[in-house]
Amino acid sequence: MPRNFCALRLPVASLLVMLLPCGSSYAVRATRTSESSGSLTTVVIDAGHGGHDRGGIPGQRIAEKDMTLDVAQRLRNVLSASGYRVVMTRDSDVFVPLPTRVAIANSYRSAIFVCIHFNATQRRGAGGIETYFYSRDSLPLASAVHYQVAGGAPSSNRGVRRRGYYVLRKTNIPAVLVECGFLTNPTEAAYAQSSKRSHKKSARKKKSSSKPTGSEARSGSIDRET
Repeated sequence: MPRNFCALRLPVASLLVMLLPCGSSYAVRATRTSESSGSLTTVVIDAGHGGHDRGGIPGQRIAEKDMTLDVAQRLRNVLSASGYRVVMTRDSDVFVPLPTRVAIANSYRSAIFVCIHFNATQRRGAGGIETYFYSRDSLPLASAVHYQVAGGAPSSNRGVRRRGYYVLRKTNIPAVLVECGFLTNPTEAAYAQSSKRSHKKSARKKKSSSKPTGSEARSGSIDRET
């Protein structure tokens, strides 16, 4: 287990909460926690599915692959801004085989692996957040992540469970898989989509505000956000 793993697991958990629909108090807590950790451990973020693999179940309206990538990219941005080294198994709508995802994770020794997924079922009323792990070394990370995510999101708590999913079973570093709610649940799907739209709107606003106007554009003076 990496030496600074214990110092990192809570910042990652809090940052995951920040990326799910939740109150601003969790964002404040996430920032404070990450600032105090001082950890440079690598975080490998795995956005589930991609490319021809939409994820979910047949007939599902919202493609799971789009939502997992959205959460993964936002998590990357926040972690990177907080000084962490972040590796993405995919950063666009492409299909990445499971062995390749595992190989990427295993190429980093002092790292943790966070796999992002959303649930789906034919029963529209099913909902909640659940977190999976496989190895004993991954249980503390899974517990910390789940405690923060389930406690901050407006969804039921489905618990922490041990499962032998390929990406958990084959990784050599602490690894968790987070099911961030049910996209077949109208309420949870709407929440996930509203969070995605809010993030895109904020990103456009930030980009627009960084463009030079008037005399600034003519003089070549640009105020850049950091």
